[in-house]
Amino acid sequence: MNVKLLLAAGVLALSLGGIGRLSAAPENTIQVSAKNFMFSPATITVKAGATVTWLNLDEEPHTVFSNTGLFRSSALDTKESFTFTFDKPGTYHYLCTIHPQMQGTIVVE
Repeated sequence: MNVKLLLAAGVLALSLGGIGRLSAAPENTIQVSAKNFMFSPATITVKAGATVTWLNLDEEPHTVFSNTGLFRSSALDTKESFTFTFDKPGTYHYLCTIHPQMQGTIVVE
């Protein structure tokens, strides 16, 4: 095989790898998916200061609403997201106000 071609392929692979690292979420960001009318994972445990991003993967809109009113998203269409940073330890319950059977819990240590 041509050495120049191998070198070019290696440079391309390294470049693409670098792009992937640049676009990756920060380490203290956790993703919760809304899919099949469920939040997944339904319960997560995070450290104080962590950011949680909810991503709607359903074809129907969903909301993310804290039962204490601490956080509340607007209706999220497909592939839209909502992000909240949890600064204080505690247990936070939330649901989708459009589909109240969709419930989840964030435990902050």
